[in-house]
Amino acid sequence: MELFYPVTPTHYLVLSACLFGIGVAGVLSRRNIFISLMSLELMLNAVNLTFVTFSRINGDLTGHVIVLFVVAVAAAEACVGLAIVIALFRLKETVDLDLFKSLKG
Repeated sequence: MELFYPVTPTHYLVLSACLFGIGVAGVLSRRNIFISLMSLELMLNAVNLTFVTFSRINGDLTGHVIVLFVVAVAAAEACVGLAIVIALFRLKETVDLDLFKSLKG
């Protein structure tokens, strides 16, 4: 009796789809801007997993290179996003997304 099953690319793609779905649910359902930013990062990592999976299936390194660029852009996005959150918190003293619909003083 075989106790271990081989991990196929389908497993990685299903995991990626689940992570992306959790990220979408987090962005759409939460009002806290920090949770929304973390959910966005989860969605980007799900896409990275998909890129790497298809790169491994095709036997080339294109997906890995794209993932490096996505990680760099995600790091920059996190820095800019955090700076915007800090500026908005100083202005409104809250991180509730519903209060940021109009950014008038």
